[in-house]
Amino acid sequence: MSYIGRDFANYYETPTFPPVDWHETADTHVFKADLAGVDKGAVKLGIVDGGILEISGERSIEGGKNYLRCERFKGRFLRHFTLPENANVDEAKAAMENGVLTVTVPKKPDQYSVIEIC
Repeated sequence: MSYIGRDFANYYETPTFPPVDWHETADTHVFKADLAGVDKGAVKLGIVDGGILEISGERSIEGGKNYLRCERFKGRFLRHFTLPENANVDEAKAAMENGVLTVTVPKKPDQYSVIEIC
């Protein structure tokens, strides 16, 4: 593929920004979003419709520069994650350090009890 063909093919690829990792432990769901260069005040978090984690915000680049190439994402972003039923959304916490947003959502305790057989 020629140099021009590669750039043209990449033009139509839509990047997912920010990239987010979601993993769970025995008692929490943990989300980590790479937000390098995004001001903490430009990020909004919320739980909508009772169980959807929403991460939104905007990344801007410095104006007044004569860029020869600009590959970093700029503009508004919005990500949604449907939380499982065992997510305790009332106890969710978030922190941002070194350009990484970490959202921790604890799990609810098990809703069943053990019945002993006589």
